[in-house]
Formats: sequence, C-alpha cells, structure tokens
Amino acid sequence: MSNNLSAPNGPGRPKDLVKRQAILDAAKILFLSKGYSSTSMDAVATEAGVSKLTVYSHFNDKETLFCAAVVAKCEEQLPPLFFELSDGIAVESVLLNIARGFHQLINSDESVNLHRLMMSLGSLDPRLSQIFFEAGPERMLNGMERLLAHIDQTGALSIDKPRNAAEHFFCLLKGAGNFRVLYGCGEPLTGDAAEEHVREVVGLFMRAYQPETV
Repeated sequence: MSNNLSAPNGPGRPKDLVKRQAILDAAKILFLSKGYSSTSMDAVATEAGVSKLTVYSHFNDKETLFCAAVVAKCEEQLPPLFFELSDGIAVESVLLNIARGFHQLINSDESVNLHRLMMSLGSLDPRLSQIFFEAGPERMLNGMERLLAHIDQTGALSIDKPRNAAEHFFCLLKGAGNFRVLYGCGEPLTGDAAEEHVREVVGLFMRAYQPETV
C-alpha cells in the first residue's frame, strides 16, 4: 500500500483541488453505501463527474483512495476543537457536550455503516482496519486523553490515568445500546432517553474522578 494518500504533484500546474474534493466526496458515498469490493474506480469517477484518468491522477489506486476517504470522513466527524476546554466553561458542561456529540455520532447511519464496513474488511486486510482505527477511534481517544490530563491539572477532577479514563468514558457512552444498533437488533436512543443516558454517564464519570477532600 502506498504511504501517500495522493499521487505527487510533480512539475507543472497543481492538481485541481475542487476535483480532488469531488472524488473524495464520491468515494465516501460509494464506499459506505456499496462497500469496498463493490465500489470501482469507474463508479467513483462517474459519481464525481470526472474521468477515471483524473481519479488515478489524484489517487494511485483504489486502496489509497479508500484510505484517504476514511481519513477525511473521520476528520469530518471529529473536528479538532471537539476536545477543547475553554476558559470559564464548567468541566461538566464540556463533558456533556462531548458525550452528546459522541453518542449522536456513533449511532448515526454513516458511522454505523462505516463500522460495519471496517468489521467486514478487518479479516480481509488488517491494514485498512489500522488506517481506520488511527484516523477515527485512536484520534478521538488521544484528544480525550489530552483534555482529561488538562482537567486533572486544573484540579477539577483527579485523573491519574487519563488514557484509561478516556476509554472508560466512551465505553460507558456506547454501552449495550450501540452494540444492538450495530447488530441491527435495536434502535438508538433519541430525545429525552438519549439525554438521560448522556447525563447519567457524565454524572457517573464525574463522581468516579471527584478529587478527595481532606
């Protein structure tokens, strides 16, 4: 697999970034709706409104395009500022906002389809699964770990192992409900039920890492 997500530009006129974005958008749609094996470079070219030659000029092969589409999708779903602790904002409010966003994200149709796709590809090509894990779950955990380490430094919570705490936080939010959604045997919590779940998890997390009083 190529280490580059796009072919080098080389000499001459830079590649058309608008066309590259159109190709990525088409790839995200087709890979999620049709799967990896059923999505061809021809189909991506047609969906993007460009020639197959243009697709190959931006991305060396199907695997490279798939990896770029997964990375782009994960970055789109998890913007960098998601894990910022702003001055004057209560820690509980920050955690509630993250919890709401994460809970909505993991139960969205796009996220569910992407996870199902990666589960089916994992046994065929672990490299693709690794790309997804690093671009999505690992990036999310790293962001949460940094945030929790910062919260520990402020003294608002006592978190000596922020990586473990980050994993606990997201696992509590996923719960059994997300498994049911992924397996197709249940519907995600919505409205008041979703809010109750999120608040229960954040409350439990806050109590677990409450600083000891002397």
